[in-house]
Amino acid sequence: MNNTQPNNARTRRTDRMPTVVRLALANRVSAVYLTLVGGAMAVAAAQPLLASGPDASLVWVWPALFTFPAFGFVAWLGEAGWGGDAPTWFFVGGIVLSALVQSLALGAVWQTLRGRRGNRGHLTAAS
Repeated sequence: MNNTQPNNARTRRTDRMPTVVRLALANRVSAVYLTLVGGAMAVAAAQPLLASGPDASLVWVWPALFTFPAFGFVAWLGEAGWGGDAPTWFFVGGIVLSALVQSLALGAVWQTLRGRRGNRGHLTAAS
């Protein structure tokens, strides 16, 4: 959409999205967070192509750390379910799910902070 349309015409597109999707994906804070996690996962996935040393697998620590509070639960489930030998798909899927859960939380906090700022109103001489 172009900038000549009124603000309400630009926001109608996001009003049709479910609230959960809008909070998790369609705001600046969540987009930056998901880009950071996605970039870390892309670097970690490309690492075996570039290096083959014994420490090459340690690059997967970064995506896990970026998603840590939620990924801690995934790591606990992997330990409880497979005794420390959880498959790779479980951890990669856990990183993705943890990133989406935390993106939702970040979006909710962002929306709450923006709502508080927007509801202040303007001070006038009459009020």
